[in-house]
Order: sequence, then C-alpha cells, then structure tokens
Amino acid sequence: MAQHPLLESGLVCGRHYRSGDAIEIRWNDGRIVSVRPTAERDSDLPILAPAWCDLQVNGGWGISFNSPTLTIDDVHRLAAEYRRRGTVECLPTLITASFESIRHGLSVLRRACEESPKTAGVFVGFHLEGPYISPVDGPRGAHPLAHVRRPDWDEFCRWQEVAAGRIRLVTLAPETEGAIPFIEKLSASKVVVALGHTGAQGEQLDAAVKAGARLSTHLGNGCHAVLPRHDNYIWQQLADDRLAASIIADGHHLPDSVIKAIVRVKTPQRTILVSDAGSLAGLPPGRYDAGGGELEVRSEGKIVLPGTPYLAGSAVFLDHCVKKMLRLGITSRADTMDMAGAVPRQLLGLQPRRVEPGEPAELVVLRPTPSGDDEFDLILG
Repeated sequence: MAQHPLLESGLVCGRHYRSGDAIEIRWNDGRIVSVRPTAERDSDLPILAPAWCDLQVNGGWGISFNSPTLTIDDVHRLAAEYRRRGTVECLPTLITASFESIRHGLSVLRRACEESPKTAGVFVGFHLEGPYISPVDGPRGAHPLAHVRRPDWDEFCRWQEVAAGRIRLVTLAPETEGAIPFIEKLSASKVVVALGHTGAQGEQLDAAVKAGARLSTHLGNGCHAVLPRHDNYIWQQLADDRLAASIIADGHHLPDSVIKAIVRVKTPQRTILVSDAGSLAGLPPGRYDAGGGELEVRSEGKIVLPGTPYLAGSAVFLDHCVKKMLRLGITSRADTMDMAGAVPRQLLGLQPRRVEPGEPAELVVLRPTPSGDDEFDLILG
C-alpha cells in the first residue's frame, strides 16, 4: 500500500469514517491544517480514518526483532515499511529467548528510537511476549521450551533498564509460579499486562485480572488442540468483561466463525486487531532459515513448520487483517478502523487520533468497491 499520487497536494475530500459527513481535509508539514464541510456529495467519496496501531509485530522481510544480528538499520527499515502500510504506531515484539538475546533486541530497538524521532514515532513501546509463559505443548505455541521460565522481577527490571522504560506490554501465563505478584508489580509500574500462551484455570485467570491484567493476547491461539468443552480458559477469558482481546484476523489463525463469536461477545470496543507479523512476512512463498530452524511461507499466505499444518507466525501485516474484517462484514467500517487504531491506543494510554486540525496527517483513505474488497490509499504527511 502506497501513498496515492492524488493525495500529494495537501488536500483530500471524503467522508468522515464515523459521522459519514462529507469533509475536505487540508494538511501541511505533517499536520492537518483544516477540516471543513464540503458540498461534494458523490456517493463514491472515499472514507477517511486515522491510520493504525499494531500491538504485536515480530519483524518482516526476513528481519526478526529476536535476531542476534538485528541492527539499528534493520529497525529503521521496519519502522518505515510498517508506516508505508498504514501502521503508523506499533509495538515491536520480542518472544521467549535467553536473557542476552532479549537484552540485545531491546538495546538495538532503544538505540534506533533514540537515533531517529521518526522511528520512535512508529515504535511507541515494546512488547515482551514471554518468556514467562506455559511450558506445555500447545499453550507454548512456537516459543522455544529451553527458554521458558517463571517470572523474575529482577530480570524484567534489567530489561526495562536496557529499554529505557519502553516496555509497555508484557504477555505471560498467570498459572506460572510467582505470576500474580509479578502482575501486580507490572501494573503498578504502568506496564499493561496481557494473558497469553496459557493453560490457566478459572481461579488463576480471575486472580490475574484482579492483580491488573487487562488483555488476552491473540485469543484462540497459543492453546491446546483439545479442551474441555465448557470449563476452559478460552471461554473464561471470552466471558470476562474486564479483559479486552486481541485477535489475528489473517484468515489462518482463526476460522471466520470464531472471529465472529469473539467480536460479538467482546464487542468492537474491547477487540483489538493485531497482525503478529513474523520475520518472514512480506516474503514470497518458500522455505527459509528463521534462525532457530527452517520455516515455510505457503502460497496461501501462512507461515508453518515445514511439512506440518502448524502455524509459526503470521505472513501478513495489519492492512491485510483490516481488509479481512471488512470482507467478513461482522463489524461496521468505523468499528473495524477503531479496532485497528483507537482501541489499541486506548489500552496503551496513547493520545487518541482524530480527524481534526492539529492532528498528524496520517490517514487511511478507504475506497469501497462493488466487489466488497475495499482498497486503501494513505496520507502520510
């Protein structure tokens, strides 16, 4: 997705994504200058909405934030590529690994953000997904068992020091030893706690929420293949109105029926679209050395362990997930845009993005088509 030539003049007409009002937007030097009503009533006017925020990106184009060879230039490149696809804010995500590996990733990310205000504007915080997760096959997902461990506050504080306080989201399993007091400390330090890669019982999930957990990470994934039909952690998290839920709507991680059920129960106001883009996202089909072993990008657009149906990350970015939701028609266009923007920003305590003067001129221009396969352009002032 690229900036459309017609959007380079600093002026665009369209319909406000929430109100539906026909408006004229002018921008200059990266900021919206004016938003005015327009007499233009063409039903084909595009829809104008704030660009997106992704809580879970692991890399792309062969680059992994967990890589021992990650460089500052890699980080700058990924920030620019995400932005060009409409994700103007996101959390680079580090998964379960050794202390030194995670320390390296955090250090490189921090230095890249310190070096470039533009990169820092995209990478608004870091997401630590693991290593404090379930060691059990299924809930552990593709995380390496050798580095799964129980929560360690001293270890986390050393990482946070390396990150200069930029770790804003931690995904963990609440059934691990020491998890509840760990959640309390994270919450007290203004870090958002998410529950994921877990096989927790109901009372453990409830204790985690009371301790401060606020999100279920990629609900429906990172779990056992077979569960008790009623008493299980997916139903329990789904039914808990205190928890928001992120979902990977890439067409592979969750069936359409499950996406529909999650959104209907959680409501769009508590559902967050994430890409979970892996290091191989953006690459053509084939087998690749992913550092910890070989992975395959399939022609249908998913990343698997070669020769198996087992997912090992997402091959797409947030624009693809938004398009998928729009095609499903489960939510309105406005709610879909907010699930990829306003809702994750609210969870993180970021400034809301509005279509108003003074706001960043970073807008998604949604052009509905008769086929229902909506197209996007971008304003990146």
